[in-house]
Amino acid sequence: MSVLSCSAALAVGLVACGSSDSADEPATDTESASALVVYSGRDEDLIDPLIEQIGEEVDTAIEVDYSGNTNAQAAKILEEGSASPADVFIGQDAGALGALDEAGTLAPLPDDILALVPEQYRGADGTWVATSARARVLAYNSDLATEEGLPDGIDGLLDPRWSGQIGYAPTNASFQAFVTALRVQRGEDAARQWLEAFLANDPVAFEGNGPLMVAVNDGQVAAGLTNHYYWYPFIDEHGDDAPVRLHYFEPGDPGALVNVAGAGIVATSDNATAAEDFLRAMLSVNAQTYFANETAEYPVIAGVVSEYDLPPLDELGVSDMNLGQLSSLEETQALLTEVGMI
Repeated sequence: MSVLSCSAALAVGLVACGSSDSADEPATDTESASALVVYSGRDEDLIDPLIEQIGEEVDTAIEVDYSGNTNAQAAKILEEGSASPADVFIGQDAGALGALDEAGTLAPLPDDILALVPEQYRGADGTWVATSARARVLAYNSDLATEEGLPDGIDGLLDPRWSGQIGYAPTNASFQAFVTALRVQRGEDAARQWLEAFLANDPVAFEGNGPLMVAVNDGQVAAGLTNHYYWYPFIDEHGDDAPVRLHYFEPGDPGALVNVAGAGIVATSDNATAAEDFLRAMLSVNAQTYFANETAEYPVIAGVVSEYDLPPLDELGVSDMNLGQLSSLEETQALLTEVGMI
């Protein structure tokens, strides 16, 4: 069984074991069959308030399955095939969206939806669109490290001075998208060599980016690979005196990847009109303002500005990276398994 299929089996098992409330499970009875079914790989706490708001705006009953992370939810759709009850897939990163696109699982989107998002933030085949963007960063503890002493790129993390001092979240979809970018940019062998050298420097693994941010702030590790938007609400909660800060790698480095969360319509959906309205609502000024101000992510439509002091998006990231190239999830997970990260 492939790694992706194993993730699907896990996701199905979580639903069967009742790990999520029945209100979050796809509809099965006649009474709620017309509800829009959304499989979300994004955290419930993060986007459920927005989805409830959208349900009121489009006057559609929405049932959301939060039973797995992005990769598991994508795998579940692939495993369910034509029997999937899902109408919409929301993913944490472009890799899962690209994998579903390559499998022919997503439907082409109307031109008016695609036109809302810059070309670099949508699927090359027009089957998915970004809903927000985020930058990969190195969070660091300013009591243990200085901005000037941090490396310009990920290769600097291999220096013995960082032994046992770098945190990472290997099962997180964003970390796996970073590894995919590393594979795309440098090739499979070079990516394996970097991962092996990184592991040899005794990094500390965390279950997610939230615990990682806490660990950096508390000095359990000096720094950690994460996404920028975890920092802003953390500082709101803990105050400016918290020692955790953000360091951006040089543009062009794999560690400076700008990735996106996004959404697409499942090709087997019989509720396409409602699904299209849902995506339009996700790209409305109200929804994009939510992402900008509530989650500190970058909006992907014109005219929305975050209340947070975010570095301009066009100054960050891998300029020549087509996000559709991040679709090789199985290969990335296989490599991470091979080197012992997951």
